[in-house]
Amino acid sequence: MRGTMAVLLLVFISFILGFPQAAFSTPEYAARTGKNCAQCHIDPAGGGGLTADGTAHKNELKIKGLYRELSPFQRIVRFIIGYVHTMTAIIWFGTILYVHLVLKPAYAARGLPKGELMLGWASIVIMAVTGTLLSISRVPDWGMLINTRFGVLLSIKIVLFLIMASTAFFVTFIIGPKLRKKRDQSLAEGRQDLTQDELSQFDGREGRPSYIAYKGSIYDVSGSRMWHGGSHMRIHSAGMDLSDILKKAPHGEDRVFKMPLIGKVMEQEETKKPMPMRVFYFFAYMNLALIFLIVFVISLWRWW
Repeated sequence: MRGTMAVLLLVFISFILGFPQAAFSTPEYAARTGKNCAQCHIDPAGGGGLTADGTAHKNELKIKGLYRELSPFQRIVRFIIGYVHTMTAIIWFGTILYVHLVLKPAYAARGLPKGELMLGWASIVIMAVTGTLLSISRVPDWGMLINTRFGVLLSIKIVLFLIMASTAFFVTFIIGPKLRKKRDQSLAEGRQDLTQDELSQFDGREGRPSYIAYKGSIYDVSGSRMWHGGSHMRIHSAGMDLSDILKKAPHGEDRVFKMPLIGKVMEQEETKKPMPMRVFYFFAYMNLALIFLIVFVISLWRWW
């Protein structure tokens, strides 16, 4: 039922927009004719009201079927869609930057909670739908995507987005299950002495125990109300060595010693990370680079 309603809503929005065609009054047109923006627009920077020449050109495009003016209601709908598209992009890009700059990719490598995965995929779907509708409202024909500066930049942005969406699909449905399988195998062994990588699996999420390391020992903080869900004060996460962090804590180490002692932290063997983990890190840093590329393309589009 919900899927049917979503399809009907999409069809309704498409109908409201009416697949309007944008005018060919672009910077490319000005360069081709040798006219500057002030020739057709009252504002020398372009946009807004039109001069007599601009009005005549618009009427000529209407006769040729190359221009279709949006009604006030259609403009409102397009504005709302554009607003949703922009806000979703900010949330999606901001989350990726936050993971890289604050949490580090190792946090995501342990497996994102279902809530975060759903938010990520919801963002991808919303951006794809709203981006498609906005592109339809601006692109009159396929040739514009390769024959105009606006179209070329839009095409590049679409390709970069599709690459990011493809990597998200690969990580979610191929790499993710392999990483979870390896993690579950480590948890099933039930060993008490763990390496740092093995300790990171005990993060308190999705029913797993919450372990922390302090001065070479491992403690179980699962029973502490201060570590609900594997997070302490929403700042520190379980599965980590907190030896240095505790030095700045408002309480002493006696709080840690009250927790059940599990085992010792073993030396990490110098071995290569498994292939699924290496692929995950590659995609993680590639997506970070793609974000900067997309923002660069948007900057060229809007301000160059």
